Amino acid sequence: MGRVFTVFHALGLMLVVFSLAYLLPIATTLIYGDYTLLWVFLLTMVWTFCAGVLMWMLTRRFKGELSIRHGYLLVVAMWTMMPAFGTIPLLLLIPNLSFTDAYFETISGMTTTGATVLVGLDSLPPAINLWRHELNWLGGMGIIVLAVAVLPLLGIGGRQLFKAETPGPMKDSALTPRIAETARNLWVVYAGITLACIILLRVVGMNWFDAVCHAFSALSLGGFSTHDASVGFFNSPAIEIVLIVFMLIASINFATHFLVWRGKSFRVYLRDAEAVATIILIVGSCFGVGFYLWWQNVYPEFWTALRHASFNLVSMATDCGYASVDFNQWPMFAPLWMLFLSSIACSSGSTGGGIKMIRTLVLVKQAGREFVKLLHPAAVNPMKIGGHVVANNIVFAVLGFIFLYFISVASLTFVLLISGLDFISAFSAVIACINNAGPGLNQVGPAGNYQGLTDFQTWVCVVAMLIGRLEIFTVLILFTPQFWRR
Repeated sequence: MGRVFTVFHALGLMLVVFSLAYLLPIATTLIYGDYTLLWVFLLTMVWTFCAGVLMWMLTRRFKGELSIRHGYLLVVAMWTMMPAFGTIPLLLLIPNLSFTDAYFETISGMTTTGATVLVGLDSLPPAINLWRHELNWLGGMGIIVLAVAVLPLLGIGGRQLFKAETPGPMKDSALTPRIAETARNLWVVYAGITLACIILLRVVGMNWFDAVCHAFSALSLGGFSTHDASVGFFNSPAIEIVLIVFMLIASINFATHFLVWRGKSFRVYLRDAEAVATIILIVGSCFGVGFYLWWQNVYPEFWTALRHASFNLVSMATDCGYASVDFNQWPMFAPLWMLFLSSIACSSGSTGGGIKMIRTLVLVKQAGREFVKLLHPAAVNPMKIGGHVVANNIVFAVLGFIFLYFISVASLTFVLLISGLDFISAFSAVIACINNAGPGLNQVGPAGNYQGLTDFQTWVCVVAMLIGRLEIFTVLILFTPQFWRR
């Protein structure tokens, strides 16, 4: 039990930090003169702050350095409890919203999935819409990474948290010797690119509010929008081009962006094998799907087909989840290829989900090694990616992860099928949620949302979003007997 109380002590401090997130919607209520909403957000901030302080005070005697086990427990506890506090404004301000739907909406925001159960987004008060998008933005880099830049000042170390939270199989490399400095550097780059996106969206025609909200969800690859029609509301090629650029930026490892900024050289991108593979795969797929839609007479002109294919494919491949048209109506190959890309295209260390490109490269290289081994059993053939040798323990970890990924997809799909959902809706919902991509197909397609699911089906999707965001191992390890042994 002492291990659990140590985690709750750190979680209390995180809730105190999380309560500061309500300052942005509070400022929005003041700007728009929404004083009823002002008191709701103020009270919610106070409740969250007091709950954190109380949790911290009751567990003070269990304060201590966090071990790797503490890190896993704390990450899972944070990603399950903080959305519960994030539901409070939605429950108080949106009529007839159940806790299940409110929790789905907030965890969808924090895990940057972008799936929604809400309709009438165009008429939602600005503060609520901004709160949804802020959850996207905070979840994008990971609120844990923000916390490890703050918690060392309060006497709690952060390296174990960073290892448990940071996506990708190669977690041990740090940008700087001190983990807090690493976290701060990542957030500076993240915030700087977000600011650039806001300015460019305003230049190409969005108002300031829409620009801020869509920049938050574009950089986090969260996919929330202020309109039911998503980006299709604007019907603007210029806006779509800006969002495509920033979605692609967000799909690349933010450590690479930092190294580009620090070294003042774009050649760093060319040396990142994962980034190169991501861009080549996505851009090539845009032209391929664009040609396919034109060939199938979905659009009469190739450039129109390329425009819609590029925006929606980039959005799905990067796990953002915007939509400009109802791609559910396209020939089945195109949306299924987009869902496939959502599983593999994003780089590790990006704000996207799925298996990640680095694991895909490892899997492809390992298949090649097996062919060589069959022909030359005695050959020594180390795996190299980007000129770096990949250790066998990483290869085995990748194989284990991919096995658990597909088992999770299959298991959750069967659960949704048992609950009465049709196959395409069930399968695409699980893929979209576990990859944190947002819209699926059929009932959960881009022209609809997840509102029509039963409470049970909604919670299945919540589980899929959670294990996808925390990359499966972090969650499932808590259910192993070895984890709880001394």
